[in-house]
Amino acid sequence: MFNHIMVGANDIEKSKTFYDAVLATLGAGEAMRNVAPTGHVRYFYRHDGNTFGITEPINDEPACHANGATIGFKCSSPEQVKTFHDAGVAHGGTSIEDAPGPRSTSMGTMHLSYVRDPDGNKLCALYREK
Repeated sequence: MFNHIMVGANDIEKSKTFYDAVLATLGAGEAMRNVAPTGHVRYFYRHDGNTFGITEPINDEPACHANGATIGFKCSSPEQVKTFHDAGVAHGGTSIEDAPGPRSTSMGTMHLSYVRDPDGNKLCALYREK
């Protein structure tokens, strides 16, 4: 359904450091640096057929988070959910909501953690029990 997801970054190198750490926990490799025709720097992470990007906003307005939006990253274990969270907090993110761990929902048990990136984007690490 998705080709890519991209978020804005006010300090592109600080955001790269954050995403290098959290996306490495999922097995994503080194980000590909790209300079848009406008001169704005972007980084793209590719993993398992998916692309996640960070960019300096091309309209030169400040980057900000979308109220109510969450970007969920699929994890392969409960431990990876916690590792994602801890890497994010260690690299400039902020832990939000409940502590990482299992949640019983109407869709079954899920292991979740939530963190905001340096620009306030809400990220979720999620593992669904089988």
